[in-house]
Amino acid sequence: MAVHVGILPDGVVRSLLEAEDRPLIIRLPHPRTGLPTLFLPHQGGIAEVQAVEPVNSRSWFVGNQVVSDGKLLMITPVDPAFLLVPIVRSILPTDGTPGHFRTSDDIFEEAVGRLSEVSWEAIEARDVMKFASLECATHALSRVCDVQDIPPDITTYRYSATNFIHYLQLKVRNLLDTGIIDDSRMMVRSLAKDGLMEDGHERLLEAGRLKIACDLVGQYLPPDILGMLTASYSCLPELDAYLDRIEEDRRQRAQQLTTTATKRGKAAVKETPTNKLGKRKGSQGLEKLKKVNTDGMAKLSTFFTKKT
Repeated sequence: MAVHVGILPDGVVRSLLEAEDRPLIIRLPHPRTGLPTLFLPHQGGIAEVQAVEPVNSRSWFVGNQVVSDGKLLMITPVDPAFLLVPIVRSILPTDGTPGHFRTSDDIFEEAVGRLSEVSWEAIEARDVMKFASLECATHALSRVCDVQDIPPDITTYRYSATNFIHYLQLKVRNLLDTGIIDDSRMMVRSLAKDGLMEDGHERLLEAGRLKIACDLVGQYLPPDILGMLTASYSCLPELDAYLDRIEEDRRQRAQQLTTTATKRGKAAVKETPTNKLGKRKGSQGLEKLKKVNTDGMAKLSTFFTKKT
């Protein structure tokens, strides 16, 4: 049996061990790129499966065992609401209208046909329907859709960008409140590099933290949705203008340094012209040789000519 080394949350490990059936990996369109991506459904959720492969051949030492496959599997939980976006948006009318309310079964069945039309050959109908059957996917529909209940027991959905943006704003606020950004050295260095940690930049610092949180959430968002999310915050244009000024100042300083270095190089060339080298006084031996009378002496080339 093939053995792989992976990193995954304890909750995913427990749910896989407790599952009666063999884990089934499915392919769904990635919400940001649209490319087929591997996901692992498990009890209570779904996780993305990624493989980090070394450039050269590598092995793992696990206890007394050598695992010849050197790649590292990373299994990370994903909010199913993100995975629903490309599915529910695939059935939107092309005229820009919001469309009609539909049951979840109707949405997923039509989405299967629409997804196949955009040449996603690697995404099969059974994978989409497997995702649709997950309880977490059904619950997530209300985060990206308007919901309308029809008595006695029918629930219908219609994609709503407004609902989804509001849900994303809650995610952004959660990232800020939990202190994840402040605990990351890399993110703090990024804020400090742009001068946002200096006194007097408190408003810009908060906007910088907000932008980082949006970018983190945006790793699972289509570009247009990420643009709508950032546009919903009035403080970000001020930050963008500040960062543009910083970037322009850096560009001008780099240009000035290049110009100064070029001028110094030209000045150094002028101070040491090549004609000065010819005026240098030779050694005493060389000066004496110049005064020797060479009349009647054979030239050096005569020693290398053929004798007749």
